[in-house]
Amino acid sequence: MPKMSVGFAMVLLVLGNIVAVLSDALIKNMPTGTAVYQFVLFRQLTAVLMLLPFCLINTKSKLFSHVKWHFVRGHVWLFGAIFMVLSLQALPLATVNAIFYTAPLLMLPLGFLFYRDKLTIPTIAVSIIGFIGIIIVVQPTQISLAAISALIVAVTMATNNLLIRKLPYHHNVVQTLFLTNLMGIPFALSLAIWENQPLDWSPLLTAASSNLFILIYAGICVFVYRTVEAHKISSAEYTGLLGAVVVGIMWFDEVPDMSLVIGSALIILPLVWLAALESVKHKK
Repeated sequence: MPKMSVGFAMVLLVLGNIVAVLSDALIKNMPTGTAVYQFVLFRQLTAVLMLLPFCLINTKSKLFSHVKWHFVRGHVWLFGAIFMVLSLQALPLATVNAIFYTAPLLMLPLGFLFYRDKLTIPTIAVSIIGFIGIIIVVQPTQISLAAISALIVAVTMATNNLLIRKLPYHHNVVQTLFLTNLMGIPFALSLAIWENQPLDWSPLLTAASSNLFILIYAGICVFVYRTVEAHKISSAEYTGLLGAVVVGIMWFDEVPDMSLVIGSALIILPLVWLAALESVKHKK
């Protein structure tokens, strides 16, 4: 796949994160008591149905060859989806997104562990400052299962983005998204059965709609992280936080407090600086 410019990749990530906020808002708007595992299963199934026609068009590549990393990534994706629903149902939209957007921060140490990506003094400093920002947003004295759930989502998002490098290149973006969702269906079905809730079709439309938005975001992530190193563009992910604040105020009457503003600034601004620093180095 040919390389794209850092600037174009960051524009795509900005658009993707705005779309992702709409998906989060739809999930947050679901009635209290919705069966979580059943809803996640609906999302997996609707994703596969949406993507299947596009996969059938391209019959030249072997869809089910080399699917080991798709299987791993699919279950990480499923794990994150479950905790995403739990956190969105319990926390303000902007707070959840602030925690979600620690994913690019987590990609720095995880990139070192997975691929031995170089950790410089600036990246280490950004990680430390970002960690302080996480503490301010989460507020350990008021920590809850919902906040922990949101942090787990951030870890799965970072892991998923880094695992993209392991995927076979003969699978295009649509096939990658199809396989990611398909691989998780058996386990999602077993969780829905274990949940033992009456079958309720009312969340199906919400599942399909939110899924459409998140598939657009995921597709953009696959596209850009396959072609540009993560540390150069990951700061663009944070633009969605502004969208989350706006949607939270307009849709849910959630006004962010000062701790969210300060903590988010400590997470976002150092990463923006790091991206600018990397961009200058690249030009040299």
